[in-house]
Amino acid sequence: MYLLGYDIGTSSVKASLVEVKSGRCVASCFWPQTEAPIIAHQAGWAEQEPEMWWQNLKVATQQVMQQSGATGADVLAIGISYQMHGLVCVDKEGKVLRPSIIWCDGRAVPYGNAAFEAIGHERALSHLLNSPGNFTAAKLAWVKDNEPALFARIDKVMLPGDYIAMRLSGGCINTTVSGLSEGIFWDFQENRVSRDVMQYFGFNESLIPDIVPTFAVQCRVSKDVASELGLAADTPIAYRGGDQPNNALSLNVMRPGEIAATAGTSGVVYGVLDTVNYDPLSRVNTFAHVNHSPDAIRLGVLLCINGTGILNAWVRRAVAPTVSYDEINVMAAQVPIGCDGLTIIPFGNGAERILQNQDVGSSIHGLNFNIHTPQCLLRAALEGIVFSFRQGIDVMKSMGMSIANIHAGHANMFLSPLFREALACISGATIDLYKTDGAAGAAKGAGIGAGIYADSDEAFATLEHVSTIEPDPQKQQAYLDAYARWQNYLSKYTLIHS
Repeated sequence: MYLLGYDIGTSSVKASLVEVKSGRCVASCFWPQTEAPIIAHQAGWAEQEPEMWWQNLKVATQQVMQQSGATGADVLAIGISYQMHGLVCVDKEGKVLRPSIIWCDGRAVPYGNAAFEAIGHERALSHLLNSPGNFTAAKLAWVKDNEPALFARIDKVMLPGDYIAMRLSGGCINTTVSGLSEGIFWDFQENRVSRDVMQYFGFNESLIPDIVPTFAVQCRVSKDVASELGLAADTPIAYRGGDQPNNALSLNVMRPGEIAATAGTSGVVYGVLDTVNYDPLSRVNTFAHVNHSPDAIRLGVLLCINGTGILNAWVRRAVAPTVSYDEINVMAAQVPIGCDGLTIIPFGNGAERILQNQDVGSSIHGLNFNIHTPQCLLRAALEGIVFSFRQGIDVMKSMGMSIANIHAGHANMFLSPLFREALACISGATIDLYKTDGAAGAAKGAGIGAGIYADSDEAFATLEHVSTIEPDPQKQQAYLDAYARWQNYLSKYTLIHS
């Protein structure tokens, strides 16, 4: 018997089928094979058609079922992971009224900023744990202001995962506290939809769907959809979560002080906090984690670092374009920690929230033509990326988080032994690497929600552990010295001190 998980990404929809007993992912497919299109009518805009997600899901489902040889009757439950912060608007018949304004669309920034000022910084942060910013509520405010006739026809607003659950169930519309918090609709002090946000923007609370638990039978596959997808009617949809909380779930990061990290084009540090708290400088976002409840507070503190793997790739193209990443790691490892005084500030991929949205760019410091080699540049880039992670971890510690363990997928920059060593040493945390993916994690989430697994420990007991990296006491001080020099250079570019 199996569990089916979907990951509704920006580039594609991935489906994974997990065998219940072994916990093993037996099949995984994604569609389309090339990146899905993003509609950009103006600079800074980004939209996608929800119908496209559904059509891609149909293909991915067909492929994963064919690949595994499973039948619809073999699937016990379905889980959904999805791209966060998107806005889907539907009318009373469940018809989508406009393309979804997705996470990377920047048009709503002025609306969120104005709400932050009107509500008041301290009240907004203490109740919402975030500035309204460019999140779902602000996107809806843009629609209200710029498309009033369309806004008047909206019956419900949803996140991308809510929309997929609606399509699977043939019309059941609901959402979760975790989802509402990522849209900046949730008041953590009052444990309800935020009156401040709804009243300031002039939204009727009837726009918000019914709230269901993150882990629960939220709805069931309809008869017509079952026939369309080759699934069984009444299969429970028993879990949904945004992509970053779901990534943490996929790594069994559920307890206070645990961190899930990724390091692809950009980097993410996602830690679990057990008190209602916020960063007064708003350098991180704080949402309800998938296992949050009023009685057991579990918040996901999310830091996105724009200039991680993209810097590593840029330096490779500039310095060693014919060399593999494995060979680059060997070259960089020949250079001592601290790169003989060479330092790289890595923020060359736009403004960084961790720097209070200042755009400091990327820069090289301490370059000496007589002693520094291309290998030094390779290592300095890697160290600069690691130091940006440490900076984010410092913010989390300032919020009361005790960090002892980092969980990460064995992918992207975590394939680099040097990156792993440097991060363990500079953070002081043990790093555990696992083989997993978001769709498989969503499938296991469905197993928890459907009662097939007692809890996340049972669901992820078979999570494939790849390796453990401990901080090296003999190297930690050298990394700390290099980090202090990096911070000193960064302070010359910023108006604040992290």
